[in-house]
Amino acid sequence: MFDEFRRKDKFLPEPYPNGYPGISEERLKPILTERINQAADYFQEIASGPYPSDDKYLEALDRGLESFTEVYLELDTEDRERICTYFEELMDIVGLESSEGRLNNFMYGFDPS
Repeated sequence: MFDEFRRKDKFLPEPYPNGYPGISEERLKPILTERINQAADYFQEIASGPYPSDDKYLEALDRGLESFTEVYLELDTEDRERICTYFEELMDIVGLESSEGRLNNFMYGFDPS
């Protein structure tokens, strides 16, 4: 499932109900794709290790989200939402039920719950 996730062309426009218009700046697409795929590597490394745990996956989530720090201000709302959607897909692959507010913090700068 990780290989399929990495192979998928990312940040493409999608019609409603998702309604993603596509990457806001085309020059960011390879950078964002590389970082999302690296996050998939982090998750896969844990999944194939001897003792996968929610705590380890949350650490991988932190590490993956932090990789967007230097381009964060260049991302529009839809791009940040799409990044969160990709992380949710990775969470689904490994059965991680909650980001414990991490995705909300990434998206909004705080956890609104």
